[in-house]
Amino acid sequence: MNTTRRELLAGLGALSLGSMSFSSLAQSPSSSLSVDSARLQRTLEELSVFGRPAGGTFANGVSRFAYSDADLEGRKYAMQLLRDAGLALRVDAAGNIFGRREGRDRTLNPILFGSHIDSVPSGGNFDGQLGSMAAVEVARTLKDRGITTQHPLQIVFWANEEGGTVGSKAVLDGLPSSELNRVINGIRIEDGIRKIGGDPTRLEEGRMMPGSIHCYLELHIEQGGNLDKAGIPVGVVEGIVSIDEYEVEIRGFANHAGTTPMPERHNALLAAAKLIELVQEVVTRDPGRQVGNVGHLEVFPNARNVVPGLVKHTIELRDLSADKIAVMGAEIQRRSQDIARQTATEISIRQTEHDPPAIATPVVQRQIEEAAASLGLKTMRLPSGAGHDAQNMAKLSPMGMIFVPSVAGISHSPKELTRWPDCANGANVLLQTILQVDRLSLT
Repeated sequence: MNTTRRELLAGLGALSLGSMSFSSLAQSPSSSLSVDSARLQRTLEELSVFGRPAGGTFANGVSRFAYSDADLEGRKYAMQLLRDAGLALRVDAAGNIFGRREGRDRTLNPILFGSHIDSVPSGGNFDGQLGSMAAVEVARTLKDRGITTQHPLQIVFWANEEGGTVGSKAVLDGLPSSELNRVINGIRIEDGIRKIGGDPTRLEEGRMMPGSIHCYLELHIEQGGNLDKAGIPVGVVEGIVSIDEYEVEIRGFANHAGTTPMPERHNALLAAAKLIELVQEVVTRDPGRQVGNVGHLEVFPNARNVVPGLVKHTIELRDLSADKIAVMGAEIQRRSQDIARQTATEISIRQTEHDPPAIATPVVQRQIEEAAASLGLKTMRLPSGAGHDAQNMAKLSPMGMIFVPSVAGISHSPKELTRWPDCANGANVLLQTILQVDRLSLT
């Protein structure tokens, strides 16, 4: 990366509104309306303090995982921003934070937009946080310019996105007891919800009904390298990929590694190696954006002088097409039995999860593209390979996501970086998209 952080910080000043007067902005076309990019930067830097390593700086990333003390402090900061922007604040039973700004017609459904502020342990300062702070900046900009939309606007900071989109799942379907009892980062989810001001006994009251939202929008960093490599400033998300997960168990026979002849071995790890190679072959054989991964592996007895007798591992397949990954999964299962015969082992593959794709609403995709074009910004359509709260909201309303580049495609790391001008671009596209969908019927 050739651009230094000092240069990125300095470059933001060129995006500010400068000496443009309030009256000229209020009377000019909406495409000339811009967020205060320097203020957006400040809020991101101020939020980054909560969960920052001791003695660290913005460049050291953040550990603000859900329900931690750092999360609690970050939420307090974010809620004060909503109050300062003139929004009516509430925290629902799942701990989701909402800020509402009334529109000219209170009978209309709200435009919902935002993201999350929790991070993974040792994460970066942009994942989720950019979308959340950009949402605040949109509200501030509209307040500063005296602009009232037709629809009510509702900002949301989803609780515990990184732990499995827990907050948005709660408003969609509630949370079963198995989910409430799940422990994440040493905290039981039920206890964590109470810690952040929610009430797990009243989750039903917070559910949103289909048709109760005019539109859901989320700005997010790409978390991949497509936009950065192409030099494209704005990504228009086609949808959030379908995910199929499998658990594999390979049974061989554990025996002495020094005395068992090679032809007589039932080596479960050898079979696993061949199966992992098969996953790579099947996923990469045809062109496309499909991906596959074997990310967890257990070997038994895991001793240097024993032929492995048992291996357990996972397989994960992702693509925007559920049919494509289903076909790949079936082929992997079928051909795994050839490997079992070759290695004198038994291979069992069990599907444990299927997440259907969440397709972004075509008319909303077009509005994002038009908003970007009005700002002179090029766009690229692409899928989201990562999960987001938007996938749950897509079941309740029209949905759209805006991506901005991640430098070198790095995310979930302290090295995660989105250039300040790209942050401002994303916030401005979000603002313009909101103004456009406010004028449309999306049903």
